[in-house]
Amino acid sequence: MSPSQTSSVPFVPETAFGIWFLRTHTWEHHVLRVAINDLKRLIDTPLPAAPVIVDVGCGQGISFRLLADAFEPRRIVGIDYHEPSLALAANAANSCRDKVADIELLHGDCAALPLPDASADIVFCHQTFHHLVEQDRALAEFRRVLKPGGVLLFAESTDAYIRSWVIRLLFRHPMHVQKSADGYLDMIRGGGFSFTERNVSLPYLWWSRAKDFGLLERLGLYRPQPGKRRETLVNVAAVKTA
Repeated sequence: MSPSQTSSVPFVPETAFGIWFLRTHTWEHHVLRVAINDLKRLIDTPLPAAPVIVDVGCGQGISFRLLADAFEPRRIVGIDYHEPSLALAANAANSCRDKVADIELLHGDCAALPLPDASADIVFCHQTFHHLVEQDRALAEFRRVLKPGGVLLFAESTDAYIRSWVIRLLFRHPMHVQKSADGYLDMIRGGGFSFTERNVSLPYLWWSRAKDFGLLERLGLYRPQPGKRRETLVNVAAVKTA
């Protein structure tokens, strides 16, 4: 689907199914929670005791409590362009004030973040980047708002998954910007971030295998091998370079 243009911000509107799915148990526990745990494992640089986290594309705020449990931040800033989702994110923020007293929600575009330079310790970008039309600008914004040595926690589905029949049927994405795992890693490295192999994970989770949802593997009929498969997910903990 080609991008729409509203208030000069190019975007592809999500389906009603997609908006509903982002508040399901499956999304929270099998997608979001798993990704945050994996990203935390990939970090090998010291973090502040109480970091400031910017959650770009925070959606309905399901991530807030999970981020609070994982990183014990003093502040979370959630940013999204979809105003109905932000209204639900306000409820999510209120429900975890016991974990993080300072949660701010901002309506904004990832390619023009409404935040000052060097204001974040962590930028959390989970399953957001493949929705963005202006990816290079968004990545530059992530780098701008990070403090020196700040960490980008990036978790994405690759083109192999986004272009699958089930995702094309149920969701909407700007197809012309989708990338492979290597494509995303090259973009992040070229955008002023550093990481090594130990900071990268290529999960091959059952829900990302749209052909059979991992059924053949569970039946013992197929064993996927890294390097001999089309990667469906990429996670990376990348550090802002000087």
